[in-house]
Amino acid sequence: MVCAGLSFLRLSRGGPYHRVAEADWEDPLDGVPGMNAGGRWNPPDSFPAVYFNQSVELARLYVSQKLRDQPYGPEDIDPDTGHVLATVDLPAQDYVDIVTDGGCRAAELPTTYPLDRFGDPIPHEACWPIGEDAWREGEHGIACRSATAGAERSDEELAWYQRGSALAAARVLGFTDWFFG
Repeated sequence: MVCAGLSFLRLSRGGPYHRVAEADWEDPLDGVPGMNAGGRWNPPDSFPAVYFNQSVELARLYVSQKLRDQPYGPEDIDPDTGHVLATVDLPAQDYVDIVTDGGCRAAELPTTYPLDRFGDPIPHEACWPIGEDAWREGEHGIACRSATAGAERSDEELAWYQRGSALAAARVLGFTDWFFG
């Protein structure tokens, strides 16, 4: 995939978004863990990105997907070590559009994103050059259809590019409070 010189489409996103974070992270809204580990829109050891879910229901699906191959379920997780949920009210800003068919085409992704034309998930590695171009071009981040198993086509995620200071959480809930609440 050649991404140099892509002409991204943009759409405005803002309002409440939800970050699933490890309980032992000092700041659940810090982009450094995402920079070190990488994610869908940033390769490991690249740049800081914070990944958000548009809804608490989508955050639950995400955690359920992470637990899918484990010998235990959410009900077995120690409340003190389970994922926390940080909710933040993001200001309205323009993000690279990987939500609409036109936005997918502009980014040279199939309109079936997050699946390829055969119905298989598009791997993170295929998205990294797009994310890197967006970072280099000074974008705020990427709004995309969720690739979480069980998500609907209308479910969205947001990769917020941390350029400077971190976000302040409006609310952080422990695992049992948000997952089962």
